[in-house]
Amino acid sequence: MTRLIVVRLIQLPVIVAAIFMITFACAWMIPGDPLARPEAQRPPQEVQQAMRREYNLDSPWSFLGAYVKKVVTRCDFGPSLKFRDQRVNDIIASGLPVSALLGVAALIVALHLGLAAGVLGALRPGSAVDMSSLAMALIGVSLPAFVTGSVLLVVFAGLLHLAPVGGWGTPRHLVLPAITLGVMPAAYIARLIRLGLADVMSSDYVRTARAKGLSMRRALFSHALKVAFLPVLSFLGPAAAAVMTGSFVVEKVFAIPGLGEHFVNAVLNKDQFLILGVVLVYSVMLVLFNLIVDVAYVWVDPRIELS
Repeated sequence: MTRLIVVRLIQLPVIVAAIFMITFACAWMIPGDPLARPEAQRPPQEVQQAMRREYNLDSPWSFLGAYVKKVVTRCDFGPSLKFRDQRVNDIIASGLPVSALLGVAALIVALHLGLAAGVLGALRPGSAVDMSSLAMALIGVSLPAFVTGSVLLVVFAGLLHLAPVGGWGTPRHLVLPAITLGVMPAAYIARLIRLGLADVMSSDYVRTARAKGLSMRRALFSHALKVAFLPVLSFLGPAAAAVMTGSFVVEKVFAIPGLGEHFVNAVLNKDQFLILGVVLVYSVMLVLFNLIVDVAYVWVDPRIELS
């Protein structure tokens, strides 16, 4: 396991560097001028030229070199070109806890819904409960997050008035966004659990245990579920990535002041410093998530070796 962790840590900067270079190329090719503003807010021409020289906005390679040097030596993501009085570090520090809380809540919702639907479907294959869970899983996989979020807003906020329309600050503001983000991974978890349990419950050792008098409930929760959960454990890494990237759209739909909304606004404004800062933070987090999942996978089942 130590060798696995060392190899993954060596790969981490390479992967992050590749993501950074692709993002930098895309951010630089976005049409528009990051210093452009409405006439009443636009700085004088001399100030714009001084800002271009200061931030190296006229040369991509000069901008890249100066930016990488600041990030590596001082962990400084630079100023925001849209918000003159804020730096990217401050924006990330205020938005990251919001996005992290939303992501954790969405994963909790996904695990609870997915496990419940998968176990119920495996216990009664072919029943109405099983068919309903499969139908809900299919709908959850097919619908994009912005459609699910819009439907939940219309029904629970607009018609039933059970939840706020948007915003942030209370636990009630967290419910609908967490469900919106958790529906799709919950659908995958339900399918994985159902298929895994159906395979494990028909194995020889479970049938032998049942023949010796072990109850169905104990065989399920003490033996079968542990084995069936392994594919779900490996899925949690990509699920965390999907939750984080999906929050870009969901935060915009629900007006949540997280990194997702800041990233969307940065792309619209061609705020290159903010774009690169958010992508760097997210890429490091996602690579670390995958490392944690790999380590947990080997720890749960030591027979598995990850090359």
